[in-house]
Amino acid sequence: MEIKEHLLKGVYEIILKPYEDERGFFMRVYDKKTFNDNEIFHNWVQENHSFTKAEGTVRGLHLQLQPYSETKLVRCIKGKILDVFLDLRKNSDTFGLWSSLELSPIENNCILIPKGFAHGYCALENFSEVIYKVDNYYRPDFEVGIYCKDKDLKIDWRVSNIILSDKDSKNLKFNEFLMKYGSIDIGDEH
Repeated sequence: MEIKEHLLKGVYEIILKPYEDERGFFMRVYDKKTFNDNEIFHNWVQENHSFTKAEGTVRGLHLQLQPYSETKLVRCIKGKILDVFLDLRKNSDTFGLWSSLELSPIENNCILIPKGFAHGYCALENFSEVIYKVDNYYRPDFEVGIYCKDKDLKIDWRVSNIILSDKDSKNLKFNEFLMKYGSIDIGDEH
């Protein structure tokens, strides 16, 4: 397992190392000691599994407000996704910037997205599946969404036809989020 900090501080790509033989492979996907050795400390409380039928489907951008903000550890176990994360942390040098990483079982990679980020992903292949751990419990009354096709964000989702749920099509524009919430204050966690 190799852990590399991404361009946005606090975001890490985790590259998994499968051990293969004629039977298949074995791969460690999480190791608390390795994470702690890299000064990444989280208590995962929930794991979610998402299945997406159609290429071009975008889920997000989602986040939970304090005190229920979440760190996510995201892995694509079937197909391929473009994982996108938008920095909303108060006083962050990269506030308002987004970045992305392609995740797939072929790449054997995961991404750790800290509290204070909006998160979403686009299925780049039909029948894509994602599992992700979170370090806080889901609270629908603290959930907020930012519209993934907001022209001010200029996110390149790498598909020509984006498919959205009714709920995600009604998410706040980035400027609306700024007017309503300003930023996400996560204290000294970043």
